[in-house]
Amino acid sequence: MTYLPKNCTFTSEDWTRLAQYWYPIARVQDIVEKPLKAVLLDEQLVVYQAEGQIVVAKDVCPHRGVPLSLGTCDKQGVICPYHGLRFGQQGKCNRVPSSPEQPIASKLNLFTYPTIQKYGLVWTCLAQDTTQDVPHMPMWDQADTQKITCPPVDIAGFAGRQVEGFLDVAHFAWIHSGTFADPDNQFVADYTPKETPYGFEADYWSTVGNYPASENFKGTPDFKWLRHFELHVPFTATLTIHFRNQGKMVIMNAACPVSAKQTRLFAPVVKNFDLDDSEQDIIDYNIKIFEEDRLMVETQKPECLPLDLSLEAHIPADRSSIMFRRCLKKAGFSEFFLV
Repeated sequence: MTYLPKNCTFTSEDWTRLAQYWYPIARVQDIVEKPLKAVLLDEQLVVYQAEGQIVVAKDVCPHRGVPLSLGTCDKQGVICPYHGLRFGQQGKCNRVPSSPEQPIASKLNLFTYPTIQKYGLVWTCLAQDTTQDVPHMPMWDQADTQKITCPPVDIAGFAGRQVEGFLDVAHFAWIHSGTFADPDNQFVADYTPKETPYGFEADYWSTVGNYPASENFKGTPDFKWLRHFELHVPFTATLTIHFRNQGKMVIMNAACPVSAKQTRLFAPVVKNFDLDDSEQDIIDYNIKIFEEDRLMVETQKPECLPLDLSLEAHIPADRSSIMFRRCLKKAGFSEFFLV
């Protein structure tokens, strides 16, 4: 029998499939002196650091069920606020203040999940036996680059709809004219997504520029920008933007499905030019772009992402959206939830 979190917003089948994948739940830099609460697929989690190891566990003390995210931390782990039990590496209970000389029963250990640190993020997977890999981000491991991990953005919408918007190239002129797009440049040239073992990729060429960037990299009317998209099923995508003079910037759109109707978006950024740019300016600029998308994602109907293509109308510019849905359906997903 499949275990489901309390008040789960997914069907049992879709939750079980989604649980096989890796998702970011926090920035590494935010795991400091206090335990951090996170929610993934309706599962309540706590993230803490113990002797240099980041631990992800169910957010419940096995003694009397108090959320550990309400507690405190010291160098040896997270401390329950109710009776002071402390949990360290691998979630093992290493202190019971009321019985300091007694052996600690294994039943007091936390239920933990696997963790991987990549792109400045803490990734976890709710399945203990997954065969999936953390999605790849181009350029992140290259030297002579500037790397920024933006603060998370919370969106009252489904992760599938948010990712679909990130892949969409026809909305630039209508939604992003306040950041990088030209409201008079509405044409979408033909492009062809290609299926990959992890999802799909697509090269999209256009005269729509991308700012901010130094004058050495800004486009001109005769310059076509290449945007290379890669989609990793289910909800992670990367966009590599090619500037002049071999300049490149990669943005990862890693959508963490808090629930079927709530998403926490993480966005690492890496670029190989203007390496002394203000990190805060880059964060502010990218958050502004995501905020431009928010209203569309939060008000779409149906709220779910219809994998049956006959349920919505489509235009030629929707090739990526259509391929996205086909990839999800091929992976065995249904409608995720019903409205």
